[in-house]
Amino acid sequence: MERKHLPNWVLSLENEDLEFIKKFVLNSGSLKEIAKIYEVSYPTVRIKLDRLIEKIKVNEAEENEDFIKFIKNLSIDDRISVDDAKLIIEKYKSERKDER
Repeated sequence: MERKHLPNWVLSLENEDLEFIKKFVLNSGSLKEIAKIYEVSYPTVRIKLDRLIEKIKVNEAEENEDFIKFIKNLSIDDRISVDDAKLIIEKYKSERKDER
């Protein structure tokens, strides 16, 4: 499959995310097995999976502009708080609306 035919959510994933998905599938979706492979606790793997799910959801939404996706991903990666992300996105949307 050519890169241009890949869904946006796949293109947005980092190599580490793709490797996690590969291991997850090869281990039949067993979070316990993934925890053993990564030598971390089950809750740590669950958090990683939840963040990956959120990243996919954010990047699957077609109505999201690149800037909004960027801010949401910062929040998913715990680089900014969810509240800060919401404030930034609201401000961005209001300014975009005023431009029209």
